[in-house]
Amino acid sequence: MGIIAAKNVIAGSGTGDPLRNPGAPVAGADEVQTITGAATGGTGALTFNGQSTAALAATASAATIQAALVGLSSIGAGNVVCAGGPLGTAGVTVTFQGALANAPQSLITVGAGFTGGAVTVAETTPGTTATFAGIAAVGALMIDTTNAILYQNTGTQAAPVWTKVGTET
Repeated sequence: MGIIAAKNVIAGSGTGDPLRNPGAPVAGADEVQTITGAATGGTGALTFNGQSTAALAATASAATIQAALVGLSSIGAGNVVCAGGPLGTAGVTVTFQGALANAPQSLITVGAGFTGGAVTVAETTPGTTATFAGIAAVGALMIDTTNAILYQNTGTQAAPVWTKVGTET
C-alpha cells in the first residue's frame, strides 16, 4: 500500500514519467447558473464575487444581463455568455467560459429592488475542473492507478481532454 500511495504523487507534466491518478480522469465542465424571476417591476443589481452590476429592469434581456456581467472586473469580457429570457418571461442562463471555464464559480446573487415577485439564481450545471488542468501538457500521459488504464491529453494544458490509449482486454 505504501508504494502505491507514493506513486500517486504529481511529478512533472506527464511528458516524461506519466502522471498518476487513483481513478478515471474527470473532464472539466463549464458552470451554468439560471436567473429566473416573477418580478413585475422595479430594478435590482446582480452581484458576483463582491462586485455588483448597475440596476437591471425586471424584464432585462439576456444581452442586457450579459453586458452588465462582463462589465464586472470579477468576470470580464469573453468569460460569460447569457441566453434565454427576458426576465419575467423565461429564465436567463449564464454560462461561464473563457478564463472562468471548467471550474466551480460563486453563485450570482440578486439585490433588493425588484417588485411583484422574487428573482432568484440557481446553479443548473456545477463547474468542474478537469483532472490535472494546468499541469498536464498536450500529449501528456496519465495512468489510472485503480483500473490500470493509460490516457493521453489530446486537449490543452488549461483544458485537458483525456483519451484512452490502446484497447483493453
